[in-house]
Amino acid sequence: MGETDAGSRDRELLVLSVFASVFGAVIVFANIAAGVKLESVLGLVVPAGTIAYAITFIITDIVDELWGKKRAVYIVWGGLAAELAMLGLIGIDYRIPAIDPESQELYKTVFSPQYRIVLASIVAYLVAQHHDVWAFWKLRELTGGRLLWLRNNVSTMASQLIDTTIFVTIAFAGEYPLAVLANMIFATWAFKVLIAAVDTPVVYAGVSLVRNYVQTGTLLSETTLRYRMK
Repeated sequence: MGETDAGSRDRELLVLSVFASVFGAVIVFANIAAGVKLESVLGLVVPAGTIAYAITFIITDIVDELWGKKRAVYIVWGGLAAELAMLGLIGIDYRIPAIDPESQELYKTVFSPQYRIVLASIVAYLVAQHHDVWAFWKLRELTGGRLLWLRNNVSTMASQLIDTTIFVTIAFAGEYPLAVLANMIFATWAFKVLIAAVDTPVVYAGVSLVRNYVQTGTLLSETTLRYRMK
């Protein structure tokens, strides 16, 4: 392997490491924030962390576009590992008594395990993220690698609907009337759709920047795509 190829491989590893790290951090933050407060954005009531969670779909779409669905799935499973690690650490610290009783109560308020919500989050995360990776790649095949804006929006919007429906149903079914659940699903999904539409230029810019920075043959090209579609 030449010096140029080695440099390209190093840059590729750096980019994927950064993507995986940001993905995991965003997942952890989004889950903590969702259990702390609700926000009103443009008249829509959504859990805190919804904007942050939308970043995960940008990352998987960029990785899917440049390296294929296998690498994107690895990113998704890395995010799940980060989420499970967070829950384990919260549980350990939850059982260690605090010197100040008030700080212990504050910790319980912010981090107290809500197992139904946690279960809803994990199930919705796994189904939606894997669907996003699959849908983006399928649309890439159907469009012959063209129309990135269409693939990004369709895969993300569909996946967000799946994510929102699963999460709200598992987390709140039986606690609120069906009409309230439907309103929560629609409001949260509508906000996510807005974010998905706004993030399209970000995906285009991300793909272009990574291609120019990495410059390695491992990135998917139109030739590679046509070969895999045969």
